[in-house]
Amino acid sequence: MAEAVESALAESRHLIVEAGTGTGKTLAYLVPAILSGKRVVVSTGTKNLQEQIYFKDIPFLEKHIGERLATCYMKGRGNYLCRQKVYDAEREPILEGLEEVADFQIIREWEKTTESGDRSEIRTLPENSTVWAKLDARAETCTGQKCPQYERCFITLMHQRAAESDLIVVNHHLLFADLAVKQTSDMAGIIPAYEALIFDEAHEVEDVAGQYFGRTVSNHQIRDLGSDAAGLSRRKEFGSAELDRILISLSDHTEAFFVLFGNVEGRSGFSGQAALLLDNSEKFQDLMLSLELLATHLKLVPNPPEELFTLVRRAEEIRRNLQFFMEGSDPSFVYWVERRGRGCYLQATPIDVASILESTLFANIETVVLTSATLAVAGGFEFVEKRLGMSGARTLIVASHFEYQTQALLYVPQHLPDPRTPGFAAGAAGEILRILEHSRGRAFVLFTSYQQMRLIYDRVSLELEYETLLQGTGPRHALLDEFKRTPNCVLFATSSFWQGVDVPGEQLSCVIIDKLPFAVPSDPVVDARIRRIRENGGEPFYEYQIPQAAIALKQGFGRLIRTRSDRGVLAILDNRITKQRYGQLFFDSLPDYGFTTRLADVENFFNV
Repeated sequence: MAEAVESALAESRHLIVEAGTGTGKTLAYLVPAILSGKRVVVSTGTKNLQEQIYFKDIPFLEKHIGERLATCYMKGRGNYLCRQKVYDAEREPILEGLEEVADFQIIREWEKTTESGDRSEIRTLPENSTVWAKLDARAETCTGQKCPQYERCFITLMHQRAAESDLIVVNHHLLFADLAVKQTSDMAGIIPAYEALIFDEAHEVEDVAGQYFGRTVSNHQIRDLGSDAAGLSRRKEFGSAELDRILISLSDHTEAFFVLFGNVEGRSGFSGQAALLLDNSEKFQDLMLSLELLATHLKLVPNPPEELFTLVRRAEEIRRNLQFFMEGSDPSFVYWVERRGRGCYLQATPIDVASILESTLFANIETVVLTSATLAVAGGFEFVEKRLGMSGARTLIVASHFEYQTQALLYVPQHLPDPRTPGFAAGAAGEILRILEHSRGRAFVLFTSYQQMRLIYDRVSLELEYETLLQGTGPRHALLDEFKRTPNCVLFATSSFWQGVDVPGEQLSCVIIDKLPFAVPSDPVVDARIRRIRENGGEPFYEYQIPQAAIALKQGFGRLIRTRSDRGVLAILDNRITKQRYGQLFFDSLPDYGFTTRLADVENFFNV
């Protein structure tokens, strides 16, 4: 793999590599990247992997190469502290309650010694602290070079380090935020110019790209805008009765407008802009006018503080995005609504990111390397090439050195009903109990939906003699730490535990998956992609849904065997994989596990 990456960098070619767990793919691309003489950006799917590369893998290489490397890491602005906000907070009343005061003391003391300003350094700050959002360096409130702390600003320092680095480690969210800024404006972007880009965990690229090349407007965005305007007017003493009236009007019109989209939790497609406007045009126009009035009023403030101009930009951007959504006229986008608690999010997402990535990324960057443990489908890369718009790339599959035939047993029970039938949950619960009895707990039970997870957890947890954990009852990292500490523990979880989770050793000896992880066809983005393939004369089930599910299944099963000494059982309770013709494609995509349809073989495996 290192030789393939070296050739791609030297010859300015694109490359796709699937490298199985344990092959050392991080070092395989870092070494040629460092030796290439080019500025290379490495983009990861998670901040955890980003930190592992920067704080573990790069120091390891520096030790063996024998010299200090010009490297840095960059995260989104929300991860960094704003010094000016800390100093302002000591003079201005922004803290509420004793908890916020205590958290502020932690942050203020840390600010005096930190060199990076990265929140991940503060181990004692609660994950759900409300103070951080008041003190972080988000662009919405940044005054840039006009800020008194500009020279000492952690964002400035991050950009300076990046400009001096040959290797820059980012995450996919920052990478696509940077590409989107460069595509939609004349701004220089976030990441300095680079000649080569390596995507690790590249199976996530399509979804993250869709988020950042789309448009979003929410009631929370408008509420935060109003709150920030009110707070700034108090601190800088430009408040007035007229501004108060505008902000009250903005709040009222926001509530009246967003209630039109219902209160059903979750994601749903929306193509009813015309009908909604027919009956409620006045409410839309009232909100648009309120945003315009706020921007106009702020522009007229005498001797304006620098922070005020960012509020004007935010008001104008929200107005543009709201108009884009309500026009709903661009056929290359899918329009949808998401309700999360009190939040209502109006989203416009590109149906197909392939053409966008082709023009903004693959045509502009000399070398792009995509790598992951899960990119190939049945031994080929046609699916990922087509979805991402990458053509003419070299390809390579590097097999894992694990002995899957002896280390892992894949079990598919044949007696369970079809997962789409009402009787499946009861049958699956009984089978899970029997498997966990043989594995003595030590398992992840992974589900394709929260509803199914809770339903089966309620049936199974009281029957188990082992301690159980349920996703949603605590922060993800806390649940994972508790799982690792608790003997014979069983964790019930959904998609966020299917990838990026590493539990080597006997503590995780079994992974049970309830269904083949087909994307929910009613999801508005999935539905739009399916319809687009069908309109173009394709077969979406075979061209999109099956390959996507095969990659997701590989991700879920990849949690189990992490080292040469790991052993365990992979159970999939969805026997369509053995009974439907398309099931062979899943088997062809998975490693060569031992295979059985008999529970007795599972018992024997654990008794060895």
